[in-house]
Amino acid sequence: MVSEIFLLGFQHLNNFKILIFLLILLIHILTVYENALVIALVTVSQHLHSPMFLLLRQLSFSDLLQSVVIVPTLLRTVMDEGAKIPLTGCFEQFYFFGVTESLQCLLLSVMSYDRYLAICNPLRYSSLMNHRVCVKLIVMSWLLALSFTLVTVMAAATQEFCNQNSINHFFCDYFPLLELSCSDTFLVRILAIALSVPVILFPFLFIIGSYICIAHEILKIVSNTGRQKAFSTCSSHLAVVSIFYGTLIVTYVVPTRNQSQTISKLLSLLYTVVTPFINPMIYSLKSADMKNALKNIIK
Repeated sequence: MVSEIFLLGFQHLNNFKILIFLLILLIHILTVYENALVIALVTVSQHLHSPMFLLLRQLSFSDLLQSVVIVPTLLRTVMDEGAKIPLTGCFEQFYFFGVTESLQCLLLSVMSYDRYLAICNPLRYSSLMNHRVCVKLIVMSWLLALSFTLVTVMAAATQEFCNQNSINHFFCDYFPLLELSCSDTFLVRILAIALSVPVILFPFLFIIGSYICIAHEILKIVSNTGRQKAFSTCSSHLAVVSIFYGTLIVTYVVPTRNQSQTISKLLSLLYTVVTPFINPMIYSLKSADMKNALKNIIK
């Protein structure tokens, strides 16, 4: 029986090994700094306790957790051209990764609801999206992400793993891990897909529906200035949604044949390493309120 998994990572980097290692390490350090800064600013500054900034704090915490869970293993695979990880550690890594991915899907849908209310129903915004409602939605998102991912991981943990123990990836992704199983994984795969519907597909459809309504409302605005102002309030969210869901969908639509493994791993780098790095820059740190809060603390 297999007790540890060998992650192949990126093979044959040769002279680029040190350069790639340093680049990923720099991105990781900046990711931790940016997201920790957002969390600290929203926590300390009273005027940043609006629903949108509370949601941004949760998004930053999710990005921070994902980077801490994935990148250290990635760095080991780069330097050593592979990394060994216990089978239980592999399940643990995927659990935290799955929680962060599910949580981001749910948080992004809550943010789209917030933008929908702000643009399409501004007079009732303060009553429909107040602090109490926002906290309830955040707690619900966490509970769904934690419980659905736990069921998925526990189903995989009941499988038998023997003989083959190498995964052509840089972290313990779910379906590559199932490919090592000696058991029949058909039902486990169906369960994973079924559980992904309420935490990935439904939020995505909800976001699309929200933006159709938002676009319809913006088109009603007569003045160009009014349209630009309305669009600017949700442009950052739209950019984050496009990057996150774009890479996620393309990664899992690409066939997992041998010739597509490199492409799959490169796309995985986008949503595990690059996205947590650029999210704070797109969404939080360019905000005037966030900049003012930082200035006040520095003073």
